[in-house]
Amino acid sequence: MRPQDIRSRRAGEPVKQGTGYWAFAPKPLPPEFEHSPAFVKLLDEAAWRLGELAGLGRMLPNPWLIVGPAVHREAVLSSRIEGTHTSVDGLYRYEAQGPEGGDAADAREVHNYVVALEYAVKRLDSLPPSLRLIREIHERLMRGARGGSANPGQFRTTQNWIGPPGAMLAEATFVPPPVQQMHEALHALEAYVHAEADSPALVRLALIHVQFEMIHPFADGNGRVGRLLIILLMVHWGLLPHPLLYLSAFFERYRDEYYRGLKGVSHEGRWEDWIEFFLRGVREQAQDAVRLAQAILALRENYRARLAGKRLSKITEELAGQVFANPWISAPAVRDRWKVNFRTAQKAIDELARLGILTEATGRDRGRAWAAHEIMAIVSGEKSRSRAKR
Repeated sequence: MRPQDIRSRRAGEPVKQGTGYWAFAPKPLPPEFEHSPAFVKLLDEAAWRLGELAGLGRMLPNPWLIVGPAVHREAVLSSRIEGTHTSVDGLYRYEAQGPEGGDAADAREVHNYVVALEYAVKRLDSLPPSLRLIREIHERLMRGARGGSANPGQFRTTQNWIGPPGAMLAEATFVPPPVQQMHEALHALEAYVHAEADSPALVRLALIHVQFEMIHPFADGNGRVGRLLIILLMVHWGLLPHPLLYLSAFFERYRDEYYRGLKGVSHEGRWEDWIEFFLRGVREQAQDAVRLAQAILALRENYRARLAGKRLSKITEELAGQVFANPWISAPAVRDRWKVNFRTAQKAIDELARLGILTEATGRDRGRAWAAHEIMAIVSGEKSRSRAKR
């Protein structure tokens, strides 16, 4: 990174290090920025859509019926931005069958995102958003995954950098702050998170996300932790009653614009452009989350209608609800969960298969598993895409 690449000092400034390289030292939040009429309109639209989602979330009798699928969708897309690829189907299959269920390396990393997010939301009951919680999230995100040797749960102790694959420090396109300034920036960011609000919450979220990415405090996993922090703060600040909104689908869909927006802040001080991009994401993904919730709830009612009037075991009826938590089902898993014998477990699966809720997915005689493909089609977005083509 060259000092002349930083064409504006609004977000920070280049600092020369003793070994001759230059790094970026971000200024503490908040920056000064302008509120144009178009900006205010976009902010109002994003806030309204988010409020609509929050209202729906408060009416849910069982919010995790929706939260579970949403979390899995977010895990897949947030990891995809970083180059880790598995499908929603592959993630659920891994959770149901372990390494034999698919690409173990990629699926394990994506599953770790689910674990980290669910842990973080529950941890809010005893620990507010803080540097300590961020480290705990990172430890669970990186546990046992590729890059897991890069000090999981610990802020970096050496310089890192961003650039093309294989690029050395001298060839980096962006160099985050050195370790001492990194810690200073992190403490300033933590103080801003807990400070009295100086701007609308959605604007503060936009500022915090890009600031975290500019600090880049971990050896690996910064993007995923930074995106997870968005939903965590939404829940903590009361913008949503449950973790229902995720921006990774928007960031992944407009990946080039996402990275240009981050770079635009650090290199050119284009805070306004970044905030507007972020608000567009909130507006679009809030609408998408409402559609997802409505589709899941409609399918749940459809399942109830299929079960109505049938002479089914209690396990079968409970399993029909459980498939929303994990649409991949095996007889051993049902046996262990309900403490029944293998024959009773298989009978419950067979009953749901006859009703079209489950379909055998492996094509094998042994080690078989069944999948609720209607649920996975909704979560992966396949159902909405097919409708759009009609």
